[in-house]
Amino acid sequence: MAGIKSLAKDTAIYGMSSIVGRFLNWCLVPLYTLTFAASEYGIVTLIYAVVALALCVLTYGMETGFFRFANHERWSDPMEVYSTCLISLATTSLLFIGAVWICLGDAAAAMQCADHPEYVMMMAVCVALDAFMAIPFGYLRYRKRPMRFALLRLVNIGLNIGLNLFFILLCPQVLMVYCPEFTLTFYDPEFGIGYIFLSNLIASAVNLLMMYPELHGFRWRFNGKLWREMLRYSAPLLVLGVAGIMNQTIDKLLYPTLAAGRGDVLDGLGIYGANYKIAIVMVVFIQAFRFAYEPFIFARSKDAGDEKYQAYRDAMKYFVIFALILFLGVMYYMDFLKYFISPRYFSGLKVVPVVMMAELFFGIFFNLSLWYKLTDRTIWGMWFSIMGLCITVILNVILVPRIGYMGCAWAAFCSYGTMMAVSYYVGKRKHPIGYETGRILSYVGIAAVLYVVGIYCPTPWNIANYIIRAALLALFVLIVIRRESIPLPGKLQRLIKR
Repeated sequence: MAGIKSLAKDTAIYGMSSIVGRFLNWCLVPLYTLTFAASEYGIVTLIYAVVALALCVLTYGMETGFFRFANHERWSDPMEVYSTCLISLATTSLLFIGAVWICLGDAAAAMQCADHPEYVMMMAVCVALDAFMAIPFGYLRYRKRPMRFALLRLVNIGLNIGLNLFFILLCPQVLMVYCPEFTLTFYDPEFGIGYIFLSNLIASAVNLLMMYPELHGFRWRFNGKLWREMLRYSAPLLVLGVAGIMNQTIDKLLYPTLAAGRGDVLDGLGIYGANYKIAIVMVVFIQAFRFAYEPFIFARSKDAGDEKYQAYRDAMKYFVIFALILFLGVMYYMDFLKYFISPRYFSGLKVVPVVMMAELFFGIFFNLSLWYKLTDRTIWGMWFSIMGLCITVILNVILVPRIGYMGCAWAAFCSYGTMMAVSYYVGKRKHPIGYETGRILSYVGIAAVLYVVGIYCPTPWNIANYIIRAALLALFVLIVIRRESIPLPGKLQRLIKR
């Protein structure tokens, strides 16, 4: 149980940076949706979908590979592993920037911004910087320095948000009114959504400068033999990661083509992208959990006996419990949360529950991935992800022309659900962990009943509905506390027993 407490603590600290940062970025969505037309926000959604894919390719599984080989019994010097990863990613990131520069015109046309190729170039540099910094951030997780990790993340996010507010809100609304001549020396009203990308680039560059302590004080050396072994280990993870990112982004990449007969496709893409942001709470939780979980499982892999497997079982169970609490909380109070986007985008709110459940399935799939990572059979993760990608593409092709962006949401739901189920059954045969499947499914069932009662059995009074939903959410938490015998402070424990 001590291991789970440590995992929970690290998840909370990593989550602080992720949740606070994503929440603040989330708060920018109203600014974007009020300032820019849906078609312009559709371009932003499309570019960031490509960015997510490019970032995965440029890290090519080396982050997980670093954790594996830094803890590997065959390599006694973690710093040699670290420096080899840094040199590898620095080289490939520079090559990527050069390739984008050469093909800039075609790349900009493919991303619907042929008139502004600078958008693509800025994000290419930003992606290269972020890919390189994945290893220093991984090193902080390896050294169990979550506070330093969180500080760097929050500075990056804070600067990005501050620059967005400066360029999109302050410059046109205030500075152009009171000192237009001075403002026009650094601000171009026609640059529009370009300031979203410029803010991101500046924030990433500053983050790299702040990483100086993690980039010196050791001998930079490249071990070719180690690098080749890491590539063999990480290559399936690259395919896994690319397929996973494609699962998350292929709907946005395919949508302009598949929805060609359904009106303004960039409008639909913008509406879908904006509503997807409401489900970001689940995405943030999974990301925070991942930051803490990977170093946790590789460190526990050295333990003997059943204790490490119990830690893995508990991690899965509590992950699902907390994810269900998040799902109920978001769905119960959607009437408030929906105002984080402009009312012009409310037609897409129906995607939120489907997307949140899809992300929950993905989080469970990530938990299940430990068996093939620990046994160096990462090829299985590659097959699972390719299978999921095929399902996503096929269902998008079938559903999007018929039901628009809801087809994207249902495709993700089916894809992640299938990946989760197949990974569970294969892992049960290849490397059984002994998850408490019955108990986990019972919590899913309880949450489903509470969801139906809270959403589909409303009273005529809104205030009463919110009170009832709060009581239902508290009931779920109380059930978990009682069934799991979670210790509480004395006064609270006595109150619950009454």
